[in-house]
Amino acid sequence: MLAAPRQKPVRIILDTDIAPDFDDAGAMAVLHALADKGEAKILATVSCNRYPGCAPLLEVINNYYKKPAIPIGAVKNEGANFGDKNKWNEVVVANFPHKLQTTDEAPDAIGVYRSVLAKQPNNSAVIVTIGFLTNLKNLLQSGPDKYSKLDGAALVAKKVKRLVVMGGAFPQGKEFNIHIDASSSKYTFAHWPTPVLFSGVEIGNKILTGNRLIQQASAHNPIRQSYEYCLKTYQGKTHPTGRMSWDQTAVLAAVRGPEPYWKAITGQIKINEDGTNEWIAGGSKQHSYLVEKMPPEEVAVIIEDLMLHEPR
Repeated sequence: MLAAPRQKPVRIILDTDIAPDFDDAGAMAVLHALADKGEAKILATVSCNRYPGCAPLLEVINNYYKKPAIPIGAVKNEGANFGDKNKWNEVVVANFPHKLQTTDEAPDAIGVYRSVLAKQPNNSAVIVTIGFLTNLKNLLQSGPDKYSKLDGAALVAKKVKRLVVMGGAFPQGKEFNIHIDASSSKYTFAHWPTPVLFSGVEIGNKILTGNRLIQQASAHNPIRQSYEYCLKTYQGKTHPTGRMSWDQTAVLAAVRGPEPYWKAITGQIKINEDGTNEWIAGGSKQHSYLVEKMPPEEVAVIIEDLMLHEPR
Protein backbone atom coordinates (compact mmCIF):
# COMPACT_ATOMS: atom_id res chain seq x y z
CA MET A 1 0.00 0.00 0.00
CA LEU A 2 1.05 3.56 -0.63
CA ALA A 3 1.97 5.68 2.36
CA ALA A 4 -0.66 8.10 3.65
CA PRO A 5 -0.22 11.74 2.64
CA ARG A 6 1.56 14.01 5.09
CA GLN A 7 -0.34 16.82 6.74
CA LYS A 8 1.62 19.43 4.78
CA PRO A 9 3.13 18.87 1.33
CA VAL A 10 6.91 18.75 1.28
CA ARG A 11 8.25 21.78 -0.59
CA ILE A 12 10.62 20.43 -3.24
CA ILE A 13 13.15 21.91 -5.64
CA LEU A 14 14.37 19.29 -8.12
CA ASP A 15 17.86 19.68 -9.60
CA THR A 16 18.45 17.26 -12.48
CA ASP A 17 20.88 16.42 -15.29
CA ILE A 18 18.03 14.94 -17.35
CA ALA A 19 19.89 13.70 -20.45
CA PRO A 20 22.74 11.25 -19.75
CA ASP A 21 20.20 8.72 -18.44
CA PHE A 22 16.44 8.47 -18.50
CA ASP A 23 15.75 7.61 -14.86
CA ASP A 24 15.53 11.39 -14.37
CA ALA A 25 12.29 11.29 -16.36
CA GLY A 26 11.07 8.51 -14.09
CA ALA A 27 12.00 10.61 -11.06
CA MET A 28 9.99 13.54 -12.40
CA ALA A 29 7.00 11.24 -12.84
CA VAL A 30 7.34 10.11 -9.22
CA LEU A 31 7.57 13.71 -8.01
CA HIS A 32 4.54 14.85 -10.00
CA ALA A 33 2.55 11.86 -8.76
CA LEU A 34 3.41 12.70 -5.17
CA ALA A 35 2.46 16.32 -5.81
CA ASP A 36 -0.92 15.29 -7.21
CA LYS A 37 -1.45 13.12 -4.12
CA GLY A 38 -0.88 16.13 -1.88
CA GLU A 39 2.44 14.88 -0.52
CA ALA A 40 4.69 17.36 -2.31
CA LYS A 41 4.66 20.88 -3.68
CA ILE A 42 7.07 21.39 -6.57
CA LEU A 43 8.72 24.78 -6.17
CA ALA A 44 11.06 24.61 -9.18
CA THR A 45 12.78 22.25 -11.59
CA VAL A 46 16.31 23.18 -12.62
CA SER A 47 18.96 21.63 -14.85
CA CYS A 48 22.57 21.20 -13.72
CA ASN A 49 23.42 20.06 -17.26
CA ARG A 50 24.05 22.45 -20.18
CA TYR A 51 22.91 19.85 -22.72
CA PRO A 52 20.47 21.64 -25.09
CA GLY A 53 17.59 19.21 -24.61
CA CYS A 54 17.37 19.40 -20.82
CA ALA A 55 15.26 22.50 -20.18
CA PRO A 56 12.82 21.80 -23.04
CA LEU A 57 12.18 18.33 -21.60
CA LEU A 58 11.59 19.79 -18.13
CA GLU A 59 8.98 22.07 -19.68
CA VAL A 60 7.34 19.20 -21.58
CA ILE A 61 7.06 17.04 -18.47
CA ASN A 62 5.77 19.85 -16.23
CA ASN A 63 3.21 20.74 -18.88
CA TYR A 64 2.09 17.13 -19.23
CA TYR A 65 1.35 16.96 -15.52
CA LYS A 66 -0.60 20.23 -15.81
CA LYS A 67 1.87 22.33 -13.88
CA PRO A 68 3.16 24.77 -16.52
CA ALA A 69 3.83 27.51 -13.95
CA ILE A 70 6.67 25.62 -12.23
CA PRO A 71 9.83 27.74 -12.64
CA ILE A 72 12.58 26.21 -14.78
CA GLY A 73 16.23 27.19 -14.52
CA ALA A 74 19.56 25.98 -15.88
CA VAL A 75 23.25 26.19 -15.12
CA LYS A 76 25.06 28.91 -17.06
CA ASN A 77 28.52 29.15 -18.60
CA GLU A 78 30.13 26.23 -16.78
CA GLY A 79 29.67 22.62 -15.83
CA ALA A 80 28.87 19.48 -17.75
CA ASN A 81 27.20 19.13 -21.14
CA PHE A 82 26.10 15.50 -21.40
CA GLY A 83 23.50 13.68 -23.44
CA ASP A 84 23.18 10.17 -24.80
CA LYS A 85 24.01 9.35 -28.41
CA ASN A 86 20.44 8.15 -28.96
CA LYS A 87 19.25 11.78 -28.39
CA TRP A 88 16.24 10.63 -26.41
CA ASN A 89 15.56 14.15 -25.13
CA GLU A 90 15.08 15.47 -28.63
CA VAL A 91 13.04 12.46 -29.72
CA VAL A 92 10.55 12.95 -26.88
CA VAL A 93 10.46 16.76 -26.90
CA ALA A 94 9.64 16.77 -30.63
CA ASN A 95 6.29 15.13 -29.85
CA PHE A 96 5.02 17.92 -27.58
CA PRO A 97 4.50 21.69 -27.75
CA HIS A 98 7.05 23.73 -25.79
CA LYS A 99 8.38 27.28 -25.65
CA LEU A 100 11.97 26.61 -24.63
CA GLN A 101 13.93 25.48 -27.67
CA THR A 102 17.22 24.96 -25.87
CA THR A 103 18.57 24.87 -22.32
CA ASP A 104 20.37 28.17 -22.92
CA GLU A 105 16.98 29.91 -23.10
CA ALA A 106 16.09 28.99 -19.50
CA PRO A 107 16.76 31.50 -16.72
CA ASP A 108 19.89 31.15 -14.60
CA ALA A 109 19.35 28.38 -12.06
CA ILE A 110 20.86 30.48 -9.27
CA GLY A 111 18.33 33.25 -9.79
CA VAL A 112 15.56 30.65 -9.74
CA TYR A 113 16.93 29.09 -6.55
CA ARG A 114 17.32 32.42 -4.77
CA SER A 115 13.95 33.84 -5.82
CA VAL A 116 12.11 30.65 -4.83
CA LEU A 117 13.93 30.06 -1.55
CA ALA A 118 13.49 33.65 -0.41
CA LYS A 119 9.71 33.19 -0.49
CA GLN A 120 9.62 29.98 1.55
CA PRO A 121 8.93 29.64 5.26
CA ASN A 122 12.06 29.14 7.30
CA ASN A 123 13.45 25.58 7.44
CA SER A 124 10.84 24.30 5.00
CA ALA A 125 12.34 23.61 1.56
CA VAL A 126 13.82 20.28 0.51
CA ILE A 127 16.28 20.25 -2.37
CA VAL A 128 16.70 16.95 -4.16
CA THR A 129 19.55 16.70 -6.63
CA ILE A 130 19.70 13.83 -9.10
CA GLY A 131 22.57 15.22 -11.13
CA PHE A 132 25.78 17.17 -10.78
CA LEU A 133 26.46 19.50 -7.84
CA THR A 134 27.38 22.54 -9.97
CA ASN A 135 24.23 24.53 -9.22
CA LEU A 136 24.40 23.89 -5.50
CA LYS A 137 28.02 24.99 -5.28
CA ASN A 138 27.08 28.16 -7.15
CA LEU A 139 24.10 28.71 -4.86
CA LEU A 140 26.29 28.47 -1.76
CA GLN A 141 28.76 30.94 -3.28
CA SER A 142 26.11 33.41 -4.47
CA GLY A 143 25.91 36.90 -3.02
CA PRO A 144 23.02 39.07 -1.87
CA ASP A 145 20.69 40.23 -4.64
CA LYS A 146 17.22 41.62 -5.30
CA TYR A 147 15.64 38.45 -3.91
CA SER A 148 17.44 38.33 -0.56
CA LYS A 149 19.98 40.30 1.43
CA LEU A 150 21.49 37.00 2.55
CA ASP A 151 24.39 35.34 0.81
CA GLY A 152 23.82 31.85 -0.56
CA ALA A 153 25.07 29.88 2.43
CA ALA A 154 22.98 31.96 4.84
CA LEU A 155 19.90 31.70 2.61
CA VAL A 156 20.24 27.91 2.48
CA ALA A 157 20.75 27.71 6.25
CA LYS A 158 17.61 29.78 6.83
CA LYS A 159 15.23 28.29 4.26
CA VAL A 160 16.33 24.70 3.49
CA LYS A 161 15.32 21.82 5.73
CA ARG A 162 17.49 19.18 4.08
CA LEU A 163 19.28 18.20 0.90
CA VAL A 164 18.71 14.77 -0.65
CA VAL A 165 21.31 13.55 -3.13
CA MET A 166 21.29 10.74 -5.64
CA GLY A 167 25.02 10.32 -5.67
CA GLY A 168 27.95 8.46 -4.23
CA ALA A 169 28.68 4.80 -3.60
CA PHE A 170 28.61 3.62 -0.01
CA PRO A 171 30.52 3.10 2.11
CA GLN A 172 33.04 4.01 -0.62
CA GLY A 173 33.41 4.06 -4.38
CA LYS A 174 32.97 6.19 -7.48
CA GLU A 175 29.66 7.36 -8.91
CA PHE A 176 28.80 9.41 -12.01
CA ASN A 177 26.93 12.36 -10.50
CA ILE A 178 29.63 13.02 -7.92
CA HIS A 179 32.76 12.59 -10.03
CA ILE A 180 31.63 14.46 -13.17
CA ASP A 181 32.01 17.77 -11.29
CA ALA A 182 34.14 16.54 -8.40
CA SER A 183 35.23 20.01 -7.29
CA SER A 184 31.62 21.18 -6.94
CA SER A 185 30.71 17.99 -5.08
CA LYS A 186 33.62 18.43 -2.70
CA TYR A 187 32.81 22.09 -2.02
CA THR A 188 29.06 21.54 -1.63
CA PHE A 189 29.25 18.72 0.89
CA ALA A 190 31.98 20.45 2.89
CA HIS A 191 29.95 23.67 3.21
CA TRP A 192 26.27 22.64 3.10
CA PRO A 193 24.72 23.91 6.36
CA THR A 194 21.72 21.55 6.71
CA PRO A 195 21.33 17.75 6.91
CA VAL A 196 22.22 15.83 3.74
CA LEU A 197 20.81 12.39 2.85
CA PHE A 198 22.47 10.30 0.14
CA SER A 199 20.89 7.59 -1.98
CA GLY A 200 23.95 5.79 -3.31
CA VAL A 201 24.26 4.03 -6.62
CA GLU A 202 23.94 0.66 -4.87
CA ILE A 203 20.38 1.47 -3.77
CA GLY A 204 18.94 2.03 -7.26
CA ASN A 205 20.97 -0.74 -8.87
CA LYS A 206 18.52 -3.43 -7.74
CA ILE A 207 15.29 -1.48 -8.30
CA LEU A 208 14.26 -2.08 -11.93
CA THR A 209 11.34 -0.20 -13.46
CA GLY A 210 9.93 0.68 -16.85
CA ASN A 211 8.33 -2.45 -18.29
CA ARG A 212 4.89 -1.93 -16.73
CA LEU A 213 5.13 1.74 -17.62
CA ILE A 214 5.54 1.11 -21.35
CA GLN A 215 2.76 -1.47 -21.30
CA GLN A 216 0.18 0.45 -19.29
CA ALA A 217 0.77 4.21 -19.52
CA SER A 218 -0.81 6.44 -22.13
CA ALA A 219 1.03 6.43 -25.43
CA HIS A 220 1.06 10.25 -25.22
CA ASN A 221 2.87 10.21 -21.87
CA PRO A 222 6.40 11.65 -22.23
CA ILE A 223 7.69 9.39 -19.45
CA ARG A 224 6.44 6.30 -21.26
CA GLN A 225 7.94 7.60 -24.50
CA SER A 226 11.29 8.13 -22.78
CA TYR A 227 11.36 4.59 -21.40
CA GLU A 228 9.91 2.92 -24.48
CA TYR A 229 12.58 4.47 -26.67
CA CYS A 230 15.50 4.11 -24.27
CA LEU A 231 14.87 0.55 -23.11
CA LYS A 232 15.52 -0.40 -26.74
CA THR A 233 18.30 2.00 -27.63
CA TYR A 234 20.09 3.36 -24.56
CA GLN A 235 23.91 3.21 -24.79
CA GLY A 236 23.55 0.97 -27.83
CA LYS A 237 21.89 -1.79 -25.78
CA THR A 238 18.45 -3.16 -25.04
CA HIS A 239 17.25 -3.34 -21.44
CA PRO A 240 14.56 -6.05 -21.37
CA THR A 241 14.36 -6.28 -17.57
CA GLY A 242 13.84 -2.52 -17.08
CA ARG A 243 16.15 0.26 -15.99
CA MET A 244 17.83 0.90 -12.66
CA SER A 245 15.90 3.44 -10.57
CA TRP A 246 18.60 5.57 -8.99
CA ASP A 247 16.92 8.96 -9.25
CA GLN A 248 13.46 7.79 -8.24
CA THR A 249 14.81 6.59 -4.88
CA ALA A 250 16.11 10.05 -4.02
CA VAL A 251 12.76 11.68 -4.84
CA LEU A 252 10.84 9.10 -2.82
CA ALA A 253 13.15 9.56 0.17
CA ALA A 254 12.99 13.35 -0.16
CA VAL A 255 9.22 13.38 0.08
CA ARG A 256 8.40 10.43 2.34
CA GLY A 257 11.67 9.94 4.21
CA PRO A 258 13.74 6.76 4.33
CA GLU A 259 11.26 4.61 6.23
CA PRO A 260 9.77 2.10 5.56
CA TYR A 261 11.84 1.59 2.43
CA TRP A 262 15.35 2.08 3.80
CA LYS A 263 17.37 2.69 6.95
CA ALA A 264 19.80 5.59 7.27
CA ILE A 265 23.42 5.40 8.43
CA THR A 266 24.81 8.63 9.90
CA GLY A 267 28.33 9.98 9.53
CA GLN A 268 30.10 12.19 7.00
CA ILE A 269 30.98 11.91 3.32
CA LYS A 270 34.46 12.70 2.08
CA ILE A 271 34.98 13.55 -1.60
CA ASN A 272 38.44 12.92 -2.99
CA GLU A 273 40.05 14.96 -5.76
CA ASP A 274 39.31 12.23 -8.34
CA GLY A 275 35.61 12.21 -7.47
CA THR A 276 35.65 9.00 -5.45
CA ASN A 277 33.95 9.10 -2.08
CA GLU A 278 34.57 7.65 1.35
CA TRP A 279 32.46 7.50 4.50
CA ILE A 280 33.62 8.74 7.88
CA ALA A 281 31.69 7.12 10.72
CA GLY A 282 30.69 9.67 13.31
CA GLY A 283 31.94 12.63 11.28
CA SER A 284 31.12 16.20 12.21
CA LYS A 285 28.63 16.82 9.38
CA GLN A 286 24.89 16.05 9.40
CA HIS A 287 25.21 13.41 6.69
CA SER A 288 23.51 10.04 6.25
CA TYR A 289 23.09 7.44 3.52
CA LEU A 290 20.40 4.90 2.72
CA VAL A 291 20.80 1.19 3.25
CA GLU A 292 18.42 -1.50 2.07
CA LYS A 293 15.49 -2.46 4.31
CA MET A 294 12.46 -3.31 2.17
CA PRO A 295 13.24 -5.83 -0.60
CA PRO A 296 14.17 -3.93 -3.79
CA GLU A 297 11.47 -5.75 -5.76
CA GLU A 298 8.81 -4.33 -3.44
CA VAL A 299 10.25 -0.82 -3.68
CA ALA A 300 10.22 -1.19 -7.47
CA VAL A 301 6.47 -1.84 -7.43
CA ILE A 302 5.84 1.26 -5.31
CA ILE A 303 8.03 3.43 -7.53
CA GLU A 304 6.53 2.16 -10.78
CA ASP A 305 3.00 2.60 -9.43
CA LEU A 306 3.89 6.27 -8.96
CA MET A 307 5.48 6.44 -12.41
CA LEU A 308 2.19 5.19 -13.86
CA HIS A 309 0.24 8.07 -12.37
CA GLU A 310 -1.58 10.12 -14.98
CA PRO A 311 -2.37 13.84 -14.52
CA ARG A 312 -5.78 14.88 -13.32
